[in-house]
This record gives sequence, structure tokens and C-alpha cells, in this order.
Amino acid sequence: MAKNKNNVETRTSIDDLNETLTSVEQHVENNKKTILWVVLAIIAIAAITLGFYYLIYQPGKQQAANAISKADIEMVVGNDSIALAQYMEIANNESGAPAHRAALESAIALYRQGKYEEALNYANKADFSDDVVNAAAKSLAADCYVNLQQYDKAVAQYDKAISASNSNSLYTPVFMLKKANVLTEQGNYKAALETYETIKAKYPKFEMFYNVSIDQYIARAKARVE
Repeated sequence: MAKNKNNVETRTSIDDLNETLTSVEQHVENNKKTILWVVLAIIAIAAITLGFYYLIYQPGKQQAANAISKADIEMVVGNDSIALAQYMEIANNESGAPAHRAALESAIALYRQGKYEEALNYANKADFSDDVVNAAAKSLAADCYVNLQQYDKAVAQYDKAISASNSNSLYTPVFMLKKANVLTEQGNYKAALETYETIKAKYPKFEMFYNVSIDQYIARAKARVE
């Protein structure tokens, strides 16, 4: 929370964003059989899934794929620092699909450690043909910009995530909500309101699925616009 000049804590839209994402991630944790991924926790699952694809279907990248497999094992058994070092080595020294996947894994781990500059560097290296994972990587980069308080860049990066997600009913509104909360933090209430209303109109199942009340966001934004 931000503090005013009287040292009293006040809520910001970034606080709302963080609480919303926590709620979304908890919903994912409670419904693993329903959806595969959303926001950061599920990016990891999608990335591991891609790892098996690279290992089996891209024998030309066998060495890099084997290295990723070893890093995955280290991560699974709890050796996070060893896994991160291995992912970073692959991302920095290999090329093609394995390097992109390793870059995303590195970005996720660094983000969780609060190392947003480094996480951003690796997130920007990750590029995927799969719409879902590609959008997730761009959203992760946007999350880094938010934590670095570079809000204009965050909004631009969320726009890329929204575009890459190709109007996916589960993922696109999540990126839109994050974008709208940053717009609110910037004081751009009109643009935020338009984004909230678009979520409400285009993605009617979003509120029920994630247990998030878009109406509350809309009402708050309308009050600020008026």
C-alpha cells in the first residue's frame, strides 16, 4: 500500500491488482482439473509441457532438451537455485525453442525472487508459437514492469499479451483486468472503465469462473470518471 504525507496507508489500484491475482491463482489451485494454467503459477506447467514436446519431437536439439530435463528434475526436487542456474545457462548459450523455454523458466523463477529487472530480461527473450504460452510470457514481462513502476511499458506489454492470447475466454480477460488496474493507477479512469466494460460484455463467464466482480471495478471507475 502507498502512504500519504501523514504516514497513513492508502489503497492503490496495484494493491487491487495483486489481491485479484492472488484470488485468481487460488482459484486455479483449487480447480486443477478444470484449467491448465493462468497467470504465473500455470505458466510453469505450460512450459514444462512444452519441454516434453521439445524433447520428443525436436531431436536436433537433444542436448539442450536433455539439459532442460535435468533442470526440471532439480526444480521438482526443490533445488531451485541449481535449476535456475541451469535454465539461465541454456537460455544464454543455446538457441531456438529450448532456449526460449529456458528463458521463460528463468524469468518465472527470478520474478518469484523479486528480481524484476533480471526476470524482465529473460521474459523478453522468450518467444513461442503457441498463443497461450506466448501471451503468458508477455504478461509476465508486463508484471515485471508493474513492479518496476514503469506503468506505460506495462500497459503496452499487456496489450501484446491480450493480442497474442487471441480472445481466449479464460486468459484474455485476466490480461485485460491487469491492464485496467494499471490504467487506474495512472489516473486514466476512462480507459480503465472502457476495459472493464469490455471484459463484462465480451467475457460473461469470467466473473463466475474466477470469482471476481467486474461490476465493482466498473462502479468504482465510473465514480472516478464522473
